[in-house]
Amino acid sequence: MAKRERVMRMSVEQPLWRALTAYRVLTMLYAVGLFATAYDEFARPWIAVAYYAVLGVWTLATLPRVANAAGCTKRFLTADLTIAVAGILLTPVADAHERVQAGGPTLPSIWTAGSVLAFALKGGWRWAALASSLVAAANLVERGTPARDTVHNVILVCIASIAIGYVVEVARASERTLARALEIEAATRERERLARDIHDSVLQVLAMVQRRGAVIGGEAAELGRMAGEQEVALRTLVSGGLVPVSRVSEDAADGAVVRAVDEDPEQSGPVDLRALLAPYAGAMVSLAEPGAPVPLTPVAAREVAAAVGAALDNVRRHAGEQARAWILVEDEPDEVIVTVRDDGPGIPEGRLAQAEGEGRLGVALSIRGRLRDLGGSAELISVPGQGTEVELKVPKDVTEARGKAERR
Repeated sequence: MAKRERVMRMSVEQPLWRALTAYRVLTMLYAVGLFATAYDEFARPWIAVAYYAVLGVWTLATLPRVANAAGCTKRFLTADLTIAVAGILLTPVADAHERVQAGGPTLPSIWTAGSVLAFALKGGWRWAALASSLVAAANLVERGTPARDTVHNVILVCIASIAIGYVVEVARASERTLARALEIEAATRERERLARDIHDSVLQVLAMVQRRGAVIGGEAAELGRMAGEQEVALRTLVSGGLVPVSRVSEDAADGAVVRAVDEDPEQSGPVDLRALLAPYAGAMVSLAEPGAPVPLTPVAAREVAAAVGAALDNVRRHAGEQARAWILVEDEPDEVIVTVRDDGPGIPEGRLAQAEGEGRLGVALSIRGRLRDLGGSAELISVPGQGTEVELKVPKDVTEARGKAERR
């Protein structure tokens, strides 16, 4: 059976890291451009040149570090913010006093906001508040007085960084919730698949041992009683199921991760459904099929055949070994329809709901569950005294049908 590992990765913050990377490069070029246009106005331009050389090398060399949260360690963030603050404090030394008092830009200019935003993306709004406070203090020292434009810029950076940090925290919590929900869904589907297989094999064997033991009597009756107890316990386990402990994301920098192993229907070609249904034909079971092949994906063909087998098991179990059954296969343009009909006594009204309440999930899981997972349907029609008919419909494009079913 061909299998593949499917990785579902949800990360709202990853695009923000990419945007921050581009922002740092563009703002570094912007700061250098501002200096170049006002070079003659600087009192000590060689200080600014030295600073911009360090800033340019640091920005380009650390691009991989700001590509995700894992690379932005506390040590790196501290060094990055130190370069930004140092540039602000060097501005009065390099630039003319008149330009500083007139509200001229600092050496790093708006590049400083990138350092603060890195804190916000890494640690949330609390880290953002800390970094923006340090930048605010440096701006006030650089200007000497709390001028109106300085206060305005400081408040703007502070509010923006704290808001982004809060949004990132909410996004991370949402990703963890979504990952948990996907994990539970995957575990539930796997439990239902195992329940179908168990019902098709182990549970039926235990039920048969119980019935035979009661008929034979003696020590066989005791064996049958024990088999009946195990059947009840196993049905309870199957119907209740287990949900595994939630797994933590493998890489917090890339968001929440859920891994699922799924069968890959593309690994092999279509399967002729007739070949899988042929073994069911016999003295008491008649098979009517088209003259041409009925192609389905391997997964769909196996599940339909298993559902047919479950329906025939129900015929033998409830209608008796002498009941006749008929299998009709219809190959429609968009779907395949398989009908299983018998001449038994039928199913009393309300019996299926009662059976599901007792943990007997043959129809719910072995038949309807299989077709539901394929994006198809299973309809059961039964009239007391006139037999039972099970109509199975499965789309030929299983992938598209599954997508539509999930969207609904």
